[in-house]
Amino acid sequence: MQIYRVGGAVRDKLLGYPTHENDWVVVGSSPEQMLEHKFRPVGRDFPVFIHPTSGEEYALARTERKSGVGYGGFVFHTGPDVSLKDDLIRRDLTINAMAEDHDGSIIDFYGGQQDIDQKVLRHISDAFAEDPLRVLRVARFAARYAHLGFTVAPETLELMANIVARGEMSALVAERIWKETERALCEQSPDVFIQTLRDCGALKQLLPEVDALFGIEQRADYHPEIDTGIHTLMALQQSALITDKASIRFTVLVHDLGKALTPKNILPRHAGHEAAGLPLVAQICDRLKIPNQHRQLAMVVTEYHLICHKSLQLSSVNLLKLLTVIGALKSVEKLDDFLLCCMADAKGRKGLEHNTYQPNTYLRHALDAINDVQVSDIIATGVTGPAIGEALKLRQIKALDTFKQHYRS
Repeated sequence: MQIYRVGGAVRDKLLGYPTHENDWVVVGSSPEQMLEHKFRPVGRDFPVFIHPTSGEEYALARTERKSGVGYGGFVFHTGPDVSLKDDLIRRDLTINAMAEDHDGSIIDFYGGQQDIDQKVLRHISDAFAEDPLRVLRVARFAARYAHLGFTVAPETLELMANIVARGEMSALVAERIWKETERALCEQSPDVFIQTLRDCGALKQLLPEVDALFGIEQRADYHPEIDTGIHTLMALQQSALITDKASIRFTVLVHDLGKALTPKNILPRHAGHEAAGLPLVAQICDRLKIPNQHRQLAMVVTEYHLICHKSLQLSSVNLLKLLTVIGALKSVEKLDDFLLCCMADAKGRKGLEHNTYQPNTYLRHALDAINDVQVSDIIATGVTGPAIGEALKLRQIKALDTFKQHYRS
């Protein structure tokens, strides 16, 4: 029995990149021998075992053969005759196909170290094209390592495009698409994930609502970058600078979907794009089974982000309505998330990246003014029943009137 650390932990060690888990491959063993060494079996499709003390996963070396359509259409073979080299060639990229033995020596059959030096994401063999999930995985790695200078090899991008052209992406179930997408949105350069999917044609199949934004003109005085798709990528870049929350990054990705539906005769204006975008956001959330937390934030930001940008001009009545509808009166976290999304939108524009987003401070202070109004003070005056709510609203509006006067003075 020979045991090797493989995959991401080896790759990230060579990159000096933080890693938090190990993958292990066992060569020359069998399920029976693993059980004798007190490993606990967990795998169904192929033998995977849990180490009796570390709790980490150890997989028997295996080969695989394409047997159907999609990422699940494979037959696996394990046995003492399967070598480390046989096991590693079934992986996706050269940088993911290296191993480390017990004394720290790197075993690299397929040029992973060279591709790390050259900062290239390159497939190992043409068998790469048998698994459509790898399109998403490569795009995710591109998003993870773009800041280090990594790019996708042209021949690998071509294979990804071939997978898309064959219609294999349709074999991916919603849960897997969303899992990879959410992980990619949380990488350092989530915009690169979207751009890479677009480069190989996958974005049009997986997120057609987002793909449709590219080429849609906007007013240059508000959007010097002009193109709505480019703005979306820039806003996504900004979201990555200010938060690591997937719900916020997803929301920024979809906040302008309605602009793709703008009638051509009114371009580059986009009157009503907020309401127009709501069904599209719901459509993506339904199709990919996106968590409710993400959905709720995306819907409220899509509908109210322009009002947020103009919040300093709102009357006290409408300011209270805005804070109420985004849930700020019940949860400061809802206000925080909403403002971060709107800030990313405002900063995701050519030449405006370093501007101060005034609504961020303004709405927080406005909420403080509202929270200073206490229901107990109203009840103490003898008001009862439904009249309490009416009186509370009037006092909140009055508090906002005072706040607005002092804020502008």
